[in-house]
Amino acid sequence: MNKLLRRAEEKARRHPDRIAFRFCWKKDGEWLSTTREEFVAQNRVVAKALYVLGLNEKDTIAICSPNTPQILMTEYGAYYNRLAVIPIYSSSSQSQYDFIVNNGGARVLFVGDKHQYPLAYHYWKSHPGQIVRIVIYKYDGIDLEADDDISIGWDDFIRLGMDADDSVGVEVARRADNGLPEDMATLIYTSGTTGEPKGVCITHNNYDAAMDMHLKLLTQVNEHDVSMAFLPMSHILEKAWCFFCITRGLEIAVNYDPRVIQDTIKEVEPNLMCCVPRFWEKVYAGVKEKISSMSPMQRMMVARAIKVGKRRNIDYKRLGKDVPALLEKEYQFWDKRVFSKLKKAIGIPNPNFFPTAGAPLSDRICMFLRSVGIDIIIGYGLSETTATVSCFRDKGYEIGTVGRPLPGVKVRIDGNGEILVKGASVTPGYFNNPDANAAAFTEDGYFRTGDAGYLTPEGAIVLTERVKDLFKTSNGKYIAPQMLESRLAENKYIDETAVIGDQRKYVTALVVPNLSQLRAWAEKHGLSTDDTESLLRNQKVYDFMMKQINEVQADLAEFEKIKKIYLLPYHFSIMNGEVTNTMKVRRPVVAKRYAREIESMYEGD
Repeated sequence: MNKLLRRAEEKARRHPDRIAFRFCWKKDGEWLSTTREEFVAQNRVVAKALYVLGLNEKDTIAICSPNTPQILMTEYGAYYNRLAVIPIYSSSSQSQYDFIVNNGGARVLFVGDKHQYPLAYHYWKSHPGQIVRIVIYKYDGIDLEADDDISIGWDDFIRLGMDADDSVGVEVARRADNGLPEDMATLIYTSGTTGEPKGVCITHNNYDAAMDMHLKLLTQVNEHDVSMAFLPMSHILEKAWCFFCITRGLEIAVNYDPRVIQDTIKEVEPNLMCCVPRFWEKVYAGVKEKISSMSPMQRMMVARAIKVGKRRNIDYKRLGKDVPALLEKEYQFWDKRVFSKLKKAIGIPNPNFFPTAGAPLSDRICMFLRSVGIDIIIGYGLSETTATVSCFRDKGYEIGTVGRPLPGVKVRIDGNGEILVKGASVTPGYFNNPDANAAAFTEDGYFRTGDAGYLTPEGAIVLTERVKDLFKTSNGKYIAPQMLESRLAENKYIDETAVIGDQRKYVTALVVPNLSQLRAWAEKHGLSTDDTESLLRNQKVYDFMMKQINEVQADLAEFEKIKKIYLLPYHFSIMNGEVTNTMKVRRPVVAKRYAREIESMYEGD
């Protein structure tokens, strides 16, 4: 039996009544808990149901659903059968879904609700003979297509396992006992900023290594901590983190709808939660907005509190130094009167730490959060590395880096500045894609991450840019667009940006404003906000937005600065392929789709 299953069962035997997870389907609904003992029992029932469907060892199944505990049950049930699981983002288009299911050869399709059901149905219709069953987690309220004789609800699926005879349990146990570390556990498709997605094979050996590394490193985890599953479970960071929580015996509160996270986080008050930088950028913007509305005296007090927090947490605690008694006393004063209220308002009154990765986060925001006692752990990783390559340590972390490599992970920098990684948590390769594998690995087995960076003298990794995203202006100057985009995200008037400038005389940007903030500013200055397009073409609005950008980029070299912008009235779209499911800009798509707008910024030059 593989380690993921064995460790879950060990935790259930030691503390059967402790909560494994809790879940609520809808806003203002009841949070229902499942114990560790119940979780393992449910996994075994799922395993038998999968066997009854006629799946063979090493077959694949696909899951496309918003976050729900059934995902974890399905995955663990699959592992008893030596099956591999293909996670698919619930926001995927039909073409994305079709490619992944077809390439991965899935035989059973699990979907979350009425929004994902059509994806599975249409795939089944267009690929006769491949799909055995479609299983719908949230079956209530779904009207099946008239000719759909293959779909069943989760309850009926579970009944297959419950009604199975003893021989099925024996066969599932035999499969589990025959499981090997090199068996594929997850086939996760890269969202890819260029080209078609590639299927990353993650083996049980990869997961075992990742779990062992994190168990050794994250000693500050408390067994009574509660982790909120907020990022999609189709994201490798959330998936691997949930497996870590189960392995470590932590309670998971599963957030179904990411749109209501601001409410659910306050209901649950988690100690741990995986985040992407965008979450903290919005928190930071909200705090800045609140501070700006304070009286001068209150602003002075908050500034003093943050200064004290920085001295205590950055200058002393970060370096493992004893905090002077007077400084500690003043910190506790401000923590009680300022920081604790801030954390309570966010929904994290008793924070432990918050793993954060997926895109750059500005040093200013990182410094602020750490200063006020919100210990974000900046990390770096990819699907191909089973999430984490490096992360902040509890002591000695360096702001501006993504931390030091995990124990057992080797990192070196190639001649062109590319970060190369080797270790037991690195994928053995891409699924049925020898050409991609040949390009992805060096002769001595290092994986080419596609990210550029360097190592500090202390061994921490500094990311500079995706190798493919770096571009050169016509004047021969290299530009790192992600660095600029992460800086601009600090500003409350800016929601999204795409920096432009490859082979151009200067740098420009497509900017999606925060329309609610911009309208509030416009109304205050007597501008009409009835028509969004007219508002964004107003010269006063343009000048105001350029002022915001110039304040952010004031300390940059002249060749790095954004000289012109074009304001867009809507966000970049996953469905249109402008951004990936992890919200990374697909620059070739954006450049083609907004060619007219981009050219308008260079007219007359």
